[in-house]
Amino acid sequence: MSTATNTSAGEAVQTHKDALDAVHRAKQKDLLFATGGLIVMAIAMTLLLTLIGDLIIRGAGRIDQNFMTSYPSRLPERAGILSAWVGSLLVILVTAFLAIPIGIGAGLYLEEYARKGWISNFIEVNVSNLAGVPSIIYGLLALGLFVYGFNFGKTILVAGMTLALLILPIVIVSTREAVRAIPEIIKEGAYGLGADQWQVMWNYIIPAARPGILTGAIVGLSRAIGETAPIITIGALTFIAFLPPAPITGDFPFISFAWLNDGFTVLPIQMFNWLSRPQAGFHTAAAATGVVLIALTFSLNGIAIWIRYRLRKGVRN
Repeated sequence: MSTATNTSAGEAVQTHKDALDAVHRAKQKDLLFATGGLIVMAIAMTLLLTLIGDLIIRGAGRIDQNFMTSYPSRLPERAGILSAWVGSLLVILVTAFLAIPIGIGAGLYLEEYARKGWISNFIEVNVSNLAGVPSIIYGLLALGLFVYGFNFGKTILVAGMTLALLILPIVIVSTREAVRAIPEIIKEGAYGLGADQWQVMWNYIIPAARPGILTGAIVGLSRAIGETAPIITIGALTFIAFLPPAPITGDFPFISFAWLNDGFTVLPIQMFNWLSRPQAGFHTAAAATGVVLIALTFSLNGIAIWIRYRLRKGVRN
């Protein structure tokens, strides 16, 4: 009996040592992985900050009221980005009005209403794949379909539609992920109280998922505002010395859509145009344009973070 007891105790001690060794090896692997991740993040952040710092050093001094309110010029010292930043805002406005409602509606339908089967699985796979398609492909699609197929021309409307197609998968995926993050007990409790599917969707799911949905939508817009390849493909202009008609007018019905059919340029294309010129003054103007573009992108991401924080705080309260 004593021999058997000693053997069992020895096996228990050995098992305990093996378990401790396994835990120690797992901790070492976790530490190694975390260290590698920190190194990669540090390298990426260093490169990003170096790029941003270089742009700020070269272009911040060029940003003033005249630069923001002047049209492009053949003289570097007189060149401005008025038509570029106005065009960017109008294009993003069209993109938001098209992509956000359609993307949110599609995401909610696929997650809550669509029957699970091969059709829904096929749609899910394609939506996920479209999120990784290069932006130039969307430009070629828009060129063949909107510009030459439907004869819409190379207008602000076509640019907005192109960028809406680009970010639509992002909005759909972010909407679905936000809905999936809602605890099932909330839905079950609502159904248990007698609510139907629409009431559960409108009164429980959408309010709970709203922070994630809006964050995904704004992040998608911040990506769209810096895209160049699809806009160049559909024929955006590189030199515009005029502004489109104002969306708001002083005459009834006080809203005009004439600007949708006007030519346009955007900040990335203006920056690209100036970089292709040999004069150093245009390179400084391009750096200043890059600073403005980065500021717009950071502003959109900051708004997304603020909205998410406020909405989540409201949900907790």
